[in-house]
Amino acid sequence: MQKRDTQSRRRAIVDLVNDKLEVSVDELTASFGTSEVTIRKDLTALENSGLLLRKYGGAISLPKGSSELSSPQVSSRKQNIAKAAASLIKDHNRIVIDSGSTTSTLLLHAQHVRGLVVMTNSMQVANQTFELENEPTLLMTGGTWDPQSCSFQGQLAESMLDSYNFDQAFLGASGLDVTRGTTTFNELTNLSRVMAKVSQQVIVLAESDKLQRKIPNLELPWSEIDVLITDSDIDANSEAQIAKNNVKIIKV
Repeated sequence: MQKRDTQSRRRAIVDLVNDKLEVSVDELTASFGTSEVTIRKDLTALENSGLLLRKYGGAISLPKGSSELSSPQVSSRKQNIAKAAASLIKDHNRIVIDSGSTTSTLLLHAQHVRGLVVMTNSMQVANQTFELENEPTLLMTGGTWDPQSCSFQGQLAESMLDSYNFDQAFLGASGLDVTRGTTTFNELTNLSRVMAKVSQQVIVLAESDKLQRKIPNLELPWSEIDVLITDSDIDANSEAQIAKNNVKIIKV
C-alpha cells in the first residue's frame, strides 16, 4: 500500500479496526508500510479522539453504541487559513505558535516540513506535535496556566521566550480592529507581544468576521504584524485600511 498522509492513514486504520474488530501493531505496520513507532502514535491519537481502544500489541473497535466515531472538527474556513499559514513554513524554521482554535490546527498542515523547531504555550499544540511523523523539536514556554485562554502565561513564560529568537510567530486573534490591530477579551496580552518581539515575521490567523467584534483590549498593533491570513469575505474597505500599515493580506 502506498504511503498515506497521517490523517488519511488514521481514517483507514479506524476503518480496518471496525471491519476486523481487532488488529495488531504488526499487522498495521505491514499494511501501511510504516514503522511501529508511527503506528503506535496513530493508535494513541485515535484512542484520544475516541475512535478505537488500545490493547497490548494492537487495538480493538469500540463497543457498538458506546461512542460515535467522530471527533470535534475545526471549521473548514479555519482549516483553510491554517493551511495557507503552513505553506509559509520552510524546512528548519524555528517557529512559535500561540494558543487558539485556528493556530491549533497549523501543524497538521505542516507535516512536509523537516527539521522544524516549535515553541508553544498551548497544550493542544504540544500534544499534536507528538503525533506528527516529521517529529519537530518541541519547546514549551512553561509559566502559569490560564484557564481562560487554555494556555501558559505570565513572567516565567515571557522570560523563556525572551531567551530565544524565531523565524516566525503564528498568532490568533479574538478580534480585529482596522485602525488598531488585533484585540482580545483576555487581559493577559504580554506573552503574545513577546512572541512578536522575538520573531522575524509575525503572522496572524483570523477569520474576517472578527472585524465585527468590538473588543476593548489591544493585543498587537498593525505595526508589529507582517502578514494577516484571513478568508475572502473580508470587505474591500477593511482590507485597504489594514494594508496601509504595510501588512500583507492573504485571502483564502
